[in-house]
Amino acid sequence: MKWKKEQVVILCGGEGTRLREETEFKPKALVEIGGRPILWHLMRIYYRWGYRRFVLCLGYKGEMIKDYFLNYQWYDQDFTLKLKSDQKTIHGKKDAIEDWEITFVETGARTQTGGRLFRAKEYVEGERFLFNYCDGLSDIDLDKLVAHHAKMGKLATLTGFHPRSRYGEVAVDARGIVTHFQEKPMMSSLTSGGFFVMNRDVFDYLDPECILETGPMDKMSKARELALYQHDGFWFSMDTYKEAMTLNELWASGAAPWKVW
Repeated sequence: MKWKKEQVVILCGGEGTRLREETEFKPKALVEIGGRPILWHLMRIYYRWGYRRFVLCLGYKGEMIKDYFLNYQWYDQDFTLKLKSDQKTIHGKKDAIEDWEITFVETGARTQTGGRLFRAKEYVEGERFLFNYCDGLSDIDLDKLVAHHAKMGKLATLTGFHPRSRYGEVAVDARGIVTHFQEKPMMSSLTSGGFFVMNRDVFDYLDPECILETGPMDKMSKARELALYQHDGFWFSMDTYKEAMTLNELWASGAAPWKVW
């Protein structure tokens, strides 16, 4: 595979307060789907499309994310350890370990989304990078997303997804008889679900304390510097314990739509 030069910046600093069953003792990025952190699944999506250089913006319990990757090959592989000499020998194929380059950036325990990205500025190279949150998985075609961004010629491109309603949908006739019922249907409206492409000049809109989704994105939209890429396929955001269980059920079924690798 020909590796792409652009970096992928991922926000990994939130507490995940609506996922307290899991995040009381670990960061949201390490909540497991099928025995692997959701962060791993997200990185594997990018890896499938040729991206291997990551910048992780850490915050809440960020040391646990560092520990996961520092010990990644030992967690993931069979190995022999000679205690006295501290010699370790991995059993298995070394090429089974992803060829990832990861920069870990401490961006503060309480920092807002835009502030986290701003504080990673010195580690972001080149004129373009990809950017995402750490709670949404998709079967998105990243080549098409990046091509759309280049075609539009704007500072940033966000991906619009069709979210699923958290409630069932009911329709009735004039007599009050239910004519249609659908559990958690796909909505026709679009929501911003991450999977951004950004030019470096986007940092001019940021500061150490800003919330990306309010000030900066609002200013870019008013300046007509924010483009939309619409993805009509799968996207699912993990904000609650129930949603984490849904992703685990999809993975266990062997038909996880985001598993594009």
